[in-house]
Amino acid sequence: MGSVFWWISQTPLKLLTAGSEAVLVFFVLSGLVVALPAVRSSKFPFMGFLTGRLVRLYVPVWVSLAIGTALVWFIPRHDSAISPGTWMDWGQATTMSWSKLFSQASLTPVSYDVNNVLWSLRWELVFSVLLPLFVGLAIVVGRHWGIAFGVAWMITTVGVVTGIDAFRYLPVFFIGTLFAVRLTEIREWSRRRMLGARAHARGFVLVAGSLLLLIAYWLFGTGLPADSGATTVLSQLSVIGAAGLILSAIGVPVVRHLLESRMIQWLGRISFSLYLVHVPIIASLTFAIGEKKWWLVALIALPTAILVAWGFNRGIERPSHLLARRVARLVTTRVDSHRETHQSQVESVRPAGQPSL
Repeated sequence: MGSVFWWISQTPLKLLTAGSEAVLVFFVLSGLVVALPAVRSSKFPFMGFLTGRLVRLYVPVWVSLAIGTALVWFIPRHDSAISPGTWMDWGQATTMSWSKLFSQASLTPVSYDVNNVLWSLRWELVFSVLLPLFVGLAIVVGRHWGIAFGVAWMITTVGVVTGIDAFRYLPVFFIGTLFAVRLTEIREWSRRRMLGARAHARGFVLVAGSLLLLIAYWLFGTGLPADSGATTVLSQLSVIGAAGLILSAIGVPVVRHLLESRMIQWLGRISFSLYLVHVPIIASLTFAIGEKKWWLVALIALPTAILVAWGFNRGIERPSHLLARRVARLVTTRVDSHRETHQSQVESVRPAGQPSL
């Protein structure tokens, strides 16, 4: 029998703690969901979308940073509570300054020690700004989506090898955008494949295979040299696994019905809030209780994070959604009005008989 750490890191139980891999699933899903309205509309209001998206991202981020800062200030973080060299040691802020707070609130730094998860929202921001490019490229290469998927995977692998995070993460969003462009075909393919006597077996293979690929490195690669090609490939199988899970949610009836259950729907509604608040809570409890009592930290952190996430969702995330929609509508209306006014002015000064451009 292995240690507790072995069980939760090198067995299928790793799925419960696969944080980085879960972010990849989130990136593919975001690429699909965010791009879908742009794919479906011939007159997508990009300026309204972008301003609303900025509100949607920044307001919850700022509040989560305020919570994280308050926890750093009011709960002592002594080095004696943790082991040197651990993630809790080098990845969590023990002091705060206004300059650090404002820097991390901009979502421009590479790392975030007040609330670690904000590194992923930095890439959400970049993807949102580049959305027209992603959608246009996905439409152009959509007929050859299999080749495009393979190229995107290779670029992410280059990003891992070279340490260029833009190459590592942005192609994962592009995979989701490809799914948005080909969503009708994906649904039709899934409908055909999920009929007949072998439907359940095919669904099981897709789901189980995707989960296995998601954590393949932890199951098979932890004993390999860190800089070997095999290690890189095993770690990058998580991208394929993440894409497979999104396809499972679209096309496997059992998975779709599970995701539509009331409990999963509720967890889905608070998931973004939970994502934003869980690390500051875990870090503060670890410093307060000590990492040697990790089991007690876990027992307290899980219900506490869910309760705080519920309150965060109701008090911060939902109002930010409403504000984002209002801002998006206002900007879209103003942009359309400006365009109409400008067009009228152009028409009024154009010489008679001169064609419009």
